[in-house]
Amino acid sequence: MSEAGSFGADSDSSGLRLELPSRLLETLGVAVVALDTTGRFVLWSPQAEELFGYSAQEALGRHAAQLLVPARDRDLVADKCEQMMETGQSWAGVFPVRNKDDSTRLVEFHNTRLPDKQGDFCTLGIATDASTLREVERDVALSTQLIAQSPIGLEVLDTDLRYVAVNPAMERMHGLSAEDHLGRGFREVLHSVSVDASEAAVREVLKTGRPQVDKYTIGRTPADPDNDHAWSVSIYRLEALNGQVLGVAMSVVDVTDRYGAITAAAQARQRLAQIAEGSARIGTTLDMKQTARELADVAVPELADIAVVDVLDSALNDRRPATSDSGPARFRTLAVKTAYLSEAAGAVGTADQPVSYDADRLPTQCVRTGQPIMVTRVEEWDLARIARDAGAAALLASVGIHSYLAIPLAARGRALGVLGLMRGRNQLPFNADDVTLAGELAGRTAVSLDNARLYQGVRNTAVTLQRSLLPKPTPPEDLEVATRYQPAGTSTEVGGDWFDVIPLTEDKTALVVGDVMGSGIDAAATMGRLRTATATLADLGLPPAQVLQHLDKITAGIDPYIATCIYAEYDPHSDSCCIAAAGHLPPALTPADGPPELLDLPSGAPLGVGGVPFETTIVPLRPGDQLVLYTDGLIETRRDSIDERLDLFLRVLDGHDRSLEETCDRLLETLRDPDDHDDVSVLIARPRPRP
Repeated sequence: MSEAGSFGADSDSSGLRLELPSRLLETLGVAVVALDTTGRFVLWSPQAEELFGYSAQEALGRHAAQLLVPARDRDLVADKCEQMMETGQSWAGVFPVRNKDDSTRLVEFHNTRLPDKQGDFCTLGIATDASTLREVERDVALSTQLIAQSPIGLEVLDTDLRYVAVNPAMERMHGLSAEDHLGRGFREVLHSVSVDASEAAVREVLKTGRPQVDKYTIGRTPADPDNDHAWSVSIYRLEALNGQVLGVAMSVVDVTDRYGAITAAAQARQRLAQIAEGSARIGTTLDMKQTARELADVAVPELADIAVVDVLDSALNDRRPATSDSGPARFRTLAVKTAYLSEAAGAVGTADQPVSYDADRLPTQCVRTGQPIMVTRVEEWDLARIARDAGAAALLASVGIHSYLAIPLAARGRALGVLGLMRGRNQLPFNADDVTLAGELAGRTAVSLDNARLYQGVRNTAVTLQRSLLPKPTPPEDLEVATRYQPAGTSTEVGGDWFDVIPLTEDKTALVVGDVMGSGIDAAATMGRLRTATATLADLGLPPAQVLQHLDKITAGIDPYIATCIYAEYDPHSDSCCIAAAGHLPPALTPADGPPELLDLPSGAPLGVGGVPFETTIVPLRPGDQLVLYTDGLIETRRDSIDERLDLFLRVLDGHDRSLEETCDRLLETLRDPDDHDDVSVLIARPRPRP
């Protein structure tokens, strides 16, 4: 065996593994001496030289008492030695020793009697500095007490990850005694904890020596097998004084409460983020179906695997719901969203489908009581109360629906519908926090739904008024006419656009298109007043410029409205048209034998400005020619310039092989943006060929 093999962690030919020696004895400076039967030194170790100051040459052969023991203590030492030699009992004690430099130090001796070759007895003594020994003892005692009394769990594993020590706190955490730990592997003790990450961390610390601090792990132990706990674990590598790796030590702190608070705070932040996202995404339009889809999109998959938004028929039809608590509730499904493709979507209905729930069904109870209903763990009999019928209940069972939540949609004291949420693949049941989050989203949605409902009612009233005020013209025999009125696509209220075809004397016909600036019922009513006034003035036979002058005075008295108008008087006898404009876009003329063009007319000032004269322009209008009058809602947009739009307008008009009705439709299809916030009126007139 080589010298290195004698002291290193090597193996000899027999397979014996020799580990590196501990440096503890070097720290203590243990000295070994031996006395013969006369009390003279016959063995003096190098450590004795360091401890007492005498070299081996100076000590060997000299009497121990004379060399080391002060004169006052020699009798005591002699008695102890004689007693040990007679009885054979070992003797140990601490007494002052005189060093070579005449100083005195306390040394602890452990002496024992040994037989020599002649059958006599000699004395073997082991000595160390008493103060150093006391210091080591104090350190050991302190460490032992700290480990035993510490509320922090402490455990030591060897390099094979087997337990070699645990403190009482660790026993309590694991619910196992120290004996149940010792010698067992890491995985054998922690059955209910995922140890893959922890084991990888321990092996990393063993390999690199770099500690890992405050690593979280979650699981259950025999101490509390029914509840999850969270622990903060710190891992350190243990090394002997000679550098040999002994294993790892781990300190473990139960941080379940703190972890729960952190988790709750994170969940609260997530809920706030979802509410903020919902506020931004829900209610972007005044369309009930779109609002319902936005709610479903926010709820899935963050909150549920399936979301269905059912609105009461009475809310959709602007009727007060029945006060009776008996009988089925009639809904219309406005939105359905699923996190994954499954037959469950069919079990809760499809969008824009009527659905009826009996009085004992949970959606009915939710909307009638106005209170959330949560079924944490759905049983078979619960499905019968959730689904609208037995077939739907079977479908929900087949896809594993295990938790259900119904949230009422109510706003301004009125029940509007119910939000139904279900979980299947998401294994967590609904809880009180989910109720709060879903309730917040449902509340915001309900306000948007009610706004859409109110808007739709007002808009329907305004559109009805607007259409009732518009004429149903009967064009003269010599003039073909087509008209269109289209309310704004997404505006909260209709506007004041109108058109009119007014028969005049001498076979003439007045063609009028106007636009009251503003929107709503008031604008529609103002439009009706101006249309009536225009028809009255036309009957007086006034020329177009004078008609507009009178309308200007009338409009000025209808505060705060102003209007634009184009007034044309067609005369079939002269194949001409007298036209005057009041701040209106120029009409287009498409000759029977040429391309369309915008008429160059004095634009005039809008009606209601006052004091600005109007001019009449005469243009030819022969059989086959088309005169197109329109309001600015057809042309103006927020994205394109007016010149670009007018060019497109003329391109759409180009062509002579279409009917007037087809031309009207083509204008609206090509130029009309459904998101435009203005209404549109179009009037196209074409003289008929004469026989």
